[in-house]
Amino acid sequence: MRILVVIHEYPPVGGGGGRVAQDLCREMARRGHEMVVLTSHYRGLPRRENHGELRIVRVPAFRRQPYRADLLSMGAYIVSGLGAGLALVKNWQPDIIHVHFAVPCGPLAWAISRLTRIPYVLTTHLGDVPGGVPEKTEAWFRWLYPFTPPIWKNADRVVAVSRYTRQLALKNYPVDILFIPNGVNLKELDPGVIQVEGAPQIVFAGRFVPQKNLLHLVRVLGKIKQLAWQCVLLGDGPLLPAVEEEIKALGLEERVTITGWVSPEEVIRWLGKSDLLLMPSQSEGFPVVGVQAIAMGLAVVGSRVGGLVDLV
Repeated sequence: MRILVVIHEYPPVGGGGGRVAQDLCREMARRGHEMVVLTSHYRGLPRRENHGELRIVRVPAFRRQPYRADLLSMGAYIVSGLGAGLALVKNWQPDIIHVHFAVPCGPLAWAISRLTRIPYVLTTHLGDVPGGVPEKTEAWFRWLYPFTPPIWKNADRVVAVSRYTRQLALKNYPVDILFIPNGVNLKELDPGVIQVEGAPQIVFAGRFVPQKNLLHLVRVLGKIKQLAWQCVLLGDGPLLPAVEEEIKALGLEERVTITGWVSPEEVIRWLGKSDLLLMPSQSEGFPVVGVQAIAMGLAVVGSRVGGLVDLV
């Protein structure tokens, strides 16, 4: 089968949704399917990559940060992706389109499908659902929502990555939605014999944005300074200066390390050296890093929100 994957964020750019798409694409390619990923370009990355049955096509999108897509980059991706997507359909003739995120990628898949009559499958991750990440998307959906129902209605199948995402989507879009949680390759993440020794290593991996509630995490660590622990924060984002200031104010500079933006492979390496994953998020779909952590034998402490309830 030939599958065209439409997603605006694909590793090393983006967050958990991109890693989900990458894992699925690699596994489908391993099983012999022809895969082409249509995604956004980011400086320093090649416009095209070939990995056997998996090809990556990156279109201009004016993306300025690896961890964040603004309205300009998402709009540019849709415009650039339409021409590139139609060219791929003409020259490659895919059998189906798999689109991740109803917003912003849904309109692109919908348009290509309407013009070529190729069916599409939609995977929703939470942030693309009204009310999923209100602190980030509430303003968008005030004017965007009336245009989104056709994206859901015309999909041949809709998949949600958590029960919470499915329930929230059904409140807004009365279509058949299948729940398939994000998964990982257990063999690749097998930690072997787990040894517990010395002070526990705490890890966080994600974007430094309000949704991830990082300032709360640092303040909690400040309340348990009498205990033995070390912590590493993997990621970057607009809240980085505030997080650094809070660490300094609480006197945690020697115990909390910030790595900056890291690759998915580096996240796995850090998980392999850690004991406890903290996820104090205000909202989550079904975070891949949480599934990876559990597979590697870490304990997980998460907020009682969204897909974290399913995960824990």
